[in-house]
Amino acid sequence: MSALPAVQAGGLVKRFGDVRAVDQIDLEVRHGEIFGVLGPNGAGKTTMLKMLATLLTIDGGRAEIFGVDVAAEPHRVRQLIGVTGQYASVDEDLTAAENLWLFGRLQGLRSADSRATARRLLEQFGLGEAAERRISTFSGGMRRRLDLAASLITRPPLIFLDEPTTGLDPRTRGQMWDTIRELVDDGCTVLLTTQYLDEADQLADRVCVIDHGRKVAEGTPDELKTQVGDSTLQLQLAPGADQELARVVVRRVLGEEPVTTPESGRLNVPLDVADRAADVLIALREAGVGIASVSVAKPTLDEVFFALTGHGTAADPGAGGPTDAGDPAGTVPGQDTPSLDDTTTEMAR
Repeated sequence: MSALPAVQAGGLVKRFGDVRAVDQIDLEVRHGEIFGVLGPNGAGKTTMLKMLATLLTIDGGRAEIFGVDVAAEPHRVRQLIGVTGQYASVDEDLTAAENLWLFGRLQGLRSADSRATARRLLEQFGLGEAAERRISTFSGGMRRRLDLAASLITRPPLIFLDEPTTGLDPRTRGQMWDTIRELVDDGCTVLLTTQYLDEADQLADRVCVIDHGRKVAEGTPDELKTQVGDSTLQLQLAPGADQELARVVVRRVLGEEPVTTPESGRLNVPLDVADRAADVLIALREAGVGIASVSVAKPTLDEVFFALTGHGTAADPGAGGPTDAGDPAGTVPGQDTPSLDDTTTEMAR
């Protein structure tokens, strides 16, 4: 199995009425890697994942999981994958141990085996002491870890993670990142979707950038960063400085559109040659724009995404399909579409 790509897809298409939520996407995920799908809400990330997980029909193109055709043999595909959606699929009235026991039984394990697996996973994910607590008392991070544990009951070789750290605080996000790395060290392949640029940068061996349902770039984080220059000028404007004037000056000097963070007064500017930074600083001083601090660093995925799409990942209204716009149910009006959080039940059928 390891000689085959974990995921091989070509020309994937998904339509919702006149909207192409996924539009001719090609994808190859190699065995043993963390592959990131990066894009804003509405880009088509979740819709694509549902297609690969057999939860949505494929309207065009072809997809295989370890050589097994997704459309022709969905039952075999479900035996090869585990899926964790954006929203915890656990039963809040049950304890953590009861939830995992139930998921094990739904996936065909005998009662004793299901109970033993639940204990092992709870310890593995740092939830052993909370095994007998009801899920209604869990924090968001604990719920996410339990949801991930549920997707690993049958030890699938491929894990789909749909925005696994959405809503988590920075400390808990870091813990989830460590857990994902441990899964790969243990032999799993991981395909994750995210709208967090730092998450893709920290975790992914390779990244696919999608926007408005189309793939716009693919490569390692470093390969993508080289597309926007060898370095980035990072400017922290002084309090009260005119950000719009600063943008105008940068465009005039470099012919580049800076990536801005309005609430913090930061501007990141791609540089083809590092010594052009001096030209920008002189021009800003002559324009009366105050600078609090300056640094030159390697480009970030923020610059990459902005250069590729013309906007950031935080908001992309109207893009992609209805199932990828943050709706917890992941449904389209008038359609009976399962969400990723129905995956455990779907796979048990």
